[in-house]
Amino acid sequence: MDWIPTLADRDGPIYRCIVEALTTDIASGRLRRGQQLPTHRSLATALRIDLTTVTRAYAEARRLGLTEARVGQGTFVAESLSHPRRADAPRPEFDLSMNLPPQPMEADLEGRLTRGIAAIQREIGFSAHLNYREPGGNEAERDIAAGWLRSRIADARGDRLVICPGTQNALFNFLAAFTSPGNVVLTESLTYPGIKAAAAYTGVRLVGVPIDEKGIIPDELDSACRQHAPRAVYLIPTIHNPTTATMPLSRRKEVAEILRRHEVLLFEDDAYGKLEPNAVPLASLVPERTYFAASLSKCIAPGLRVSLLLTPDQASAEVLVSALRASVQMPAFLMVALVTRWLQDGSAEAIIGAILNEASARQKLAADVLVQHAYSRHPNGHHIWVPLPRNWGKTEFASHVQRQGLAIVTAESFSVGESQPDAIRVSLGAASSRVELFRGLEILATTLKSSVARARVV
Repeated sequence: MDWIPTLADRDGPIYRCIVEALTTDIASGRLRRGQQLPTHRSLATALRIDLTTVTRAYAEARRLGLTEARVGQGTFVAESLSHPRRADAPRPEFDLSMNLPPQPMEADLEGRLTRGIAAIQREIGFSAHLNYREPGGNEAERDIAAGWLRSRIADARGDRLVICPGTQNALFNFLAAFTSPGNVVLTESLTYPGIKAAAAYTGVRLVGVPIDEKGIIPDELDSACRQHAPRAVYLIPTIHNPTTATMPLSRRKEVAEILRRHEVLLFEDDAYGKLEPNAVPLASLVPERTYFAASLSKCIAPGLRVSLLLTPDQASAEVLVSALRASVQMPAFLMVALVTRWLQDGSAEAIIGAILNEASARQKLAADVLVQHAYSRHPNGHHIWVPLPRNWGKTEFASHVQRQGLAIVTAESFSVGESQPDAIRVSLGAASSRVELFRGLEILATTLKSSVARARVV
């Protein structure tokens, strides 16, 4: 509680200077997550300023997600600071639009980053990671990554693996290497917006295949393969984005057989697979046709920009290494070194375990707040999928909650084709704390409740 901000070298209103100092001291490590801050009165006395100025500064810091107020205890540095808001950037008060993993204090992500980077400097030095290197990772790094994947895919090998700077890059390179402009790629009728962007740049035509609560419908996939002769299929079979559906094993086997029968390539986006480790990857059922992307963006942090792409064979890996060289030359190997260290020493699993616990707690919080409303969820997922009441259009609903300070994403962003359900995705991990999440979900619940009341009146 002895924190005193340095204000002498800052310009502007004093309350804003306090917020800037708080931001700087959190970023530098002078203040740690969960640390208690001075009371309003004691800080005002120490700085010799008016009490209302400190109150205004603390209120602004809480609005920006930097601090949390605990009833009867005081003000604390927020325990989850993975997505701090810039004071000069206009944003909704509760931004639940981006699908991000929460960062609980137990994950100790900042501490692990500091210790891991220090160990790399001490043992190897930074210079080795700052020169040009072979795209896709060296043999040792690929073997470590393949070993980590073998808990889910038993035959994963380093010579079939490419380390990419994120799954978006892996997906773009896959389309660039294995499709031509005008080729058809099948996806779920609602899908990750990144495949839509990559297809637009590569000239690929996406065709959406109907889905249900278990994922893509096998008969519809079979029919689409016969009708469109697709070059490839892109699927998110585990904790689907945005619907949260996880395909059961029986359906996965049906899908695998259809892909094999039609001789179609599969890009399996396993962004959420570590949140549901019991799900059997399609890559285990049809390995000879599957490009399996295991990203760390949703199970650890997106800023690492490391994705593990397991290919059907060594020749396919070499094709994608060439595509990687042509698109971005190579991943950031300092990050690759850090990630492979974490994969090897157990840090990755410890972080994922903490994030799983926090994700589960946030899902339970959402269930409590939205108890009167129907929606789809996965108990460990970072998002929920909410069908809207009949008298709400998705655009109208999004605009309404936006005016209340809540940002969400509508079905339009995920739709392939003209059919777009009136539904929204709400990202629970995007909130900087459970307190912020609760307040955002309250806006959502109130709006859904009011719309039901309006429907009864009509």
